[in-house]
Amino acid sequence: MQLVFARWGWPDHTDEQVMEEDLRLARQAEGLGFDCLWPVEHHFFDYSFCPDNTQLLAYLAGITERIDLGTAAVIMPWNEPLRVAEKISLLDQISGGRVRFGMGRGLSRREYDRMRGIEMDESRGRFDEGATMVLEALRTGYIEGDGPFYPQMRAQIRPAPTRDFAERTYAVASSDDSVESAARLRARMVMFADRSWTARLPSIERWRELYREFNGEEPPPPMTADFVYCHEDPDVATERAVEYQGNYLASVLHHYEVMGDHFAGIDGYEAYAKASEVLNKIGASGFLQGFMDACAHGTPEQIIESFRARRELIGPFELATCFRYGGIPIDQAEASMRLFAAEVLPVIKEWA
Repeated sequence: MQLVFARWGWPDHTDEQVMEEDLRLARQAEGLGFDCLWPVEHHFFDYSFCPDNTQLLAYLAGITERIDLGTAAVIMPWNEPLRVAEKISLLDQISGGRVRFGMGRGLSRREYDRMRGIEMDESRGRFDEGATMVLEALRTGYIEGDGPFYPQMRAQIRPAPTRDFAERTYAVASSDDSVESAARLRARMVMFADRSWTARLPSIERWRELYREFNGEEPPPPMTADFVYCHEDPDVATERAVEYQGNYLASVLHHYEVMGDHFAGIDGYEAYAKASEVLNKIGASGFLQGFMDACAHGTPEQIIESFRARRELIGPFELATCFRYGGIPIDQAEASMRLFAAEVLPVIKEWA
């Protein structure tokens, strides 16, 4: 289950209420049968705020027993590799080896502008350099680097990492260069349900091909992230999904400026410049329709069928679900989550 800590859509909420509502759902996840909690890293704005997901996961580690704890994601250009390696190792130790380490490079110019001394057109180099250093540190217990962004004297990570992260590494991959980077890092590809899965398939196949080439082994399943609305009544589910997913998409358009022309002038974001051209042609309404077609909403049976169709198209996949977004009242988010857990989770778990 993904936790985004959004205020967009709840204009009367305080930040404290936002945190409490997402954590209210998180506290129930283990008992309902979810396998992992995935808080994001975002800063400054109503779109989403969780400035240190490792700190949040330390709290969740203390109130749970078995559920895994994933970073969705640590935005590597915004964080010193040394501190990331230390925090992940510490979190893994106190949780008994329950950490899944997810990384990303960040897409929001609005967030980058407020990160002092970190230029957005350096994000590709910063991500690749920093991610390699952290994964090597988690493998060997030592971190060092001689790159242009993170020169680092050899230092020991304490507490020392004692468990293998090879099967617990994830990387958000929406652009071609991020797909290649994920494969090089031996990381599971993570993507959001924001467009047709048929359109996504070439990127997934490319990641699989590169994963085999770089690592000499078959790739694990990728992970997809859905914004879910589950209800017994199909008409109610559709009506509310249109409203709340529409609100969420409005926050995406505002926060990431995905229909703007600024990506064309930023190194490493050429794919987003091309995507912006397409989005401007189809308009916000076309973007919403594609988003809703990709995301899971409806009755439990409808959601199961949408996942079954996705699985037939792209093969086995891990699933991250978000239930609180776009102004959904907390009682509706909780009811959606509990119905999903009761009737959808048992079925899709059998597929594994």
